[in-house]
Amino acid sequence: MYNQNLNLAPTIFDLLSRSLDSFGTPLKTYQNESFCCDIEDMGDHYQLKADLPGVKKEDINLSFKDGVLTIKAVHHQKKNKVKEQEIFLLNERNEGVYERSFEFEEADEKNIYAAFVKGELDVNIGKIKQEKEKLIKIN
Repeated sequence: MYNQNLNLAPTIFDLLSRSLDSFGTPLKTYQNESFCCDIEDMGDHYQLKADLPGVKKEDINLSFKDGVLTIKAVHHQKKNKVKEQEIFLLNERNEGVYERSFEFEEADEKNIYAAFVKGELDVNIGKIKQEKEKLIKIN
């Protein structure tokens, strides 16, 4: 329910979930229309990890252009056949296309590798090797 300690007015989500609470359904969480990512600067490369549970490897599309990595994933979930005698209080399925883009400075587009294992996408993006400063001897 809404936060009574802060004396805030209830949101539409509070009002809608209140009436369904009597059925015992846990409606305190809300669907995120995207996916979660972690990006680390590992010194010589960037490492991106994206959580894509329920997504198949063949439904993921990675592209890289002008320093921008774009991840597009299609998520399908089969609906169970509903039997006539079953009465669901809540029966949700999640389906859709999720897409996020990330800009990387110093990214080497020829040095990008990706793997997908158990719902986690792991992308390593190499950095362009910077030339070290050359000292010039004065004669």
